[in-house]
Amino acid sequence: MRVLIADEVDPVCGVRLRAAGFEVDEKFGVSYDALKGIIGSYDILIVRSRTKVTREIIERGKNLRAIGRVGVGLDTIDVKAAEEAGIKILNTPQMSTVAVAELVMGMMLGLARKICLASESMKKGLWEKKKLHGIELKGKTLGVVGFGRIGRAVAERSRAFGMNILVYDVVVDENALTRVGGERVSKIGDLLQRSDVVTVHVPLIPETYHMFGEAAFSTMRHGSFFINASRGEVVDTGALLRALKSGMIAGAAIDVFEHEPPETPEERELVSLPNVIATPHIGAQTREAQLLGAELIAENIINAFKPL
Repeated sequence: MRVLIADEVDPVCGVRLRAAGFEVDEKFGVSYDALKGIIGSYDILIVRSRTKVTREIIERGKNLRAIGRVGVGLDTIDVKAAEEAGIKILNTPQMSTVAVAELVMGMMLGLARKICLASESMKKGLWEKKKLHGIELKGKTLGVVGFGRIGRAVAERSRAFGMNILVYDVVVDENALTRVGGERVSKIGDLLQRSDVVTVHVPLIPETYHMFGEAAFSTMRHGSFFINASRGEVVDTGALLRALKSGMIAGAAIDVFEHEPPETPEERELVSLPNVIATPHIGAQTREAQLLGAELIAENIINAFKPL
């Protein structure tokens, strides 16, 4: 079986697949047009978030039997078209749990202690100690919207900082909730009103598109912080920008954007605000997570299609 790896993944992926009898081509960064021309020769396609696997790509992949996504989200893959074509979709949701959770903790501490502002000030030769009053996380309330693997991991780490945990999700693992000493709320508005920090960990589906808009931000506690390391489209960028500029919320940390890289005037202004920590979708960008993702996708493919 022929495998095309279209985006850069750890070399261990190709090594393991070849050892199991697969023929592997690594064409990292292949363009969309080039992919259209060659996809018909492959049985399996492996991608990350860069490559968009559209219906057109799927229809041209006459021999495709599986699409492997190194990562969690499937919003860059036309899942419906793949299902209609009988193509398996394999992903690696476990790979980024620790990496994203640790990034969120770093963002939370950065907002609370104004670490980025302090560092920028020092690099300018200033000593603005009196201007850089922060807050402590201990005793503050964290609102976790989405209590899946990453949401749970963030809650566990936040609990170690002495934070109170509120959780909102359609389905909640009660055992995990008990372990972090958290409280489940039935209405998201309740969580927003009571939280000092709100962190979002939901998938991008029609129900979550722009779930954080004018209404949500106006409901949040005055002076609270907002963190998004899930998907950019979950947030209405304009609404967040206005909430930050008006002082409705004190700050935000954003790892994901509606357009990546940011391209609209609102997105660029959001990134430029002094009370915003912005990172270029680095949630899963650790050596450990990338290695694990490569290992997991290879293992998933081998288990599903290992040649006899």
